[in-house]
Amino acid sequence: MNVPGTSARQAPMAKALAILGTGSDVGKSLVTAGLGRIFHRSGVRVAPFKAQNMSLNSFVTVEGGEMGRAQVLQAQACGLRPHVDMNPILLKPEADRRSQVIVQGKVWGRREAGSYFDSQAELAHFARQSYERLASQYELIVIEGAGSAAEVNLRDRDIVNWPVVEMADARVILVADIDRGGVFAQVIGTLDLLEAHERERLLGVVINKFRGDRRLFDDGVAILEQRTGIPVLGVLPFLRDLVLDQEDSVTIEPGLTGISFSRETVNVAVILLPRMSNFTDFNALSAEPDVALRYAKVPEDVVDADVIILPGSKQTIQDLQDVKEKGFAPVVASHVLAGREVVGLCGGFQMLGGRIDDPHQVECGGQTEGLRLLSVETELHFEKQTRQVQANSLLPGVADVETVRGYEIHVGLTARRGGRPCFRILDEAGEREDGAVSADGLVWGTYIHGVFDDPVFRRAWLNRVRARKGLAPRPVADSMDVTQRLTSALDEWADHVARHVDMTAVCQALQLPLA
Repeated sequence: MNVPGTSARQAPMAKALAILGTGSDVGKSLVTAGLGRIFHRSGVRVAPFKAQNMSLNSFVTVEGGEMGRAQVLQAQACGLRPHVDMNPILLKPEADRRSQVIVQGKVWGRREAGSYFDSQAELAHFARQSYERLASQYELIVIEGAGSAAEVNLRDRDIVNWPVVEMADARVILVADIDRGGVFAQVIGTLDLLEAHERERLLGVVINKFRGDRRLFDDGVAILEQRTGIPVLGVLPFLRDLVLDQEDSVTIEPGLTGISFSRETVNVAVILLPRMSNFTDFNALSAEPDVALRYAKVPEDVVDADVIILPGSKQTIQDLQDVKEKGFAPVVASHVLAGREVVGLCGGFQMLGGRIDDPHQVECGGQTEGLRLLSVETELHFEKQTRQVQANSLLPGVADVETVRGYEIHVGLTARRGGRPCFRILDEAGEREDGAVSADGLVWGTYIHGVFDDPVFRRAWLNRVRARKGLAPRPVADSMDVTQRLTSALDEWADHVARHVDMTAVCQALQLPLA
């Protein structure tokens, strides 16, 4: 990572291992998390790093900085509190060719695709700053790359893959996805496009998402090793029912759009917005045994839902227009008239109000009529609110629960024009009110992301829905078990990686204790 005007520096103290891929969505994020967990459990002081991430799935740190969820999961795997240095540059797409740029946790600007590369030298400098701070504190940095390791057309502008590898003097593991097919072309083609000095850094290849009898791929391993001269360190079988945060909403499509509703479950339909953000708000909810959670692409998908949720959005006004154009608005209104529940989170909360004003053209300008299900009005502002919060629920039937913890990421101020708040936030400045709830308690919205992560609140809320269906309540212990299962999933994944990857070779190459 050559930064103009930067003098030569002493090599960072930490050793470095980079996880690069043959393409996007091959499993780099989870392999990085798994390796981080393995090293952490063996006593190595390890931290994750990804110079630049593109995702609408973000998190707010204790310090109020915004970063990608993938690096949050990796930090947890390493036993660390997430810090923006682990993901110094976050791109949040606002349109096909425009993104908001978050640098070291704060909004740095907005860039069109064509002009973004003009800022690469400056952004590379920020990435180097963050990496060097981490490298001075830990023994090992596990680096995640982006996209393909062989993006030859972007070599002169890359600040994520090989420039970071060279800056960190890292060894490299290449991850390929056999589930999508063409794994031989993935691996051999990628290696063929690498420069000689890049190939020298390769420690080996990991084949991810293998289905079936692993022994049937023994000849495939032999072919890859003979053709490339690079060892295959492991073949990772596809692990079913692994409940870990994915990086972006592309992972929603295969699994959760066709879930069946039933009389015996709490049926939740989350409207799938084009610019949906923070879909991890629903991970814990969908893991509950008495919940059927479906992502709704069209109005027909919300039929028989007990609850409709409007999720967060990076472009609230455009997504609200999409909701109207697809015909969701009258269906949601009828849902409420039938005595069923509607919830809005963040941008979804804004949509439930009377109107959204955009006088500063934060999005598209002008005034947009909302769904008019809550007596609130929102005015968008450029200044983004990012903070962790703890709050008490004021929702009818869900008020006697422990403190809920979550985080806010939003632009705009929402004012109630009547009605009640649904949470009371407790922070250093004192108490303040959040959200709004209708008189009958069936329509409510909040700015708090992660509200369903709390098992006590989640179970109290689910039991409220169950009561309306005539179903008996379930004990809070059920939801406690779900939360514990989500927590232990990292160890389950790390055990899986350790069983199927040659960790002895990895540790010897890094000159670290055996994991």
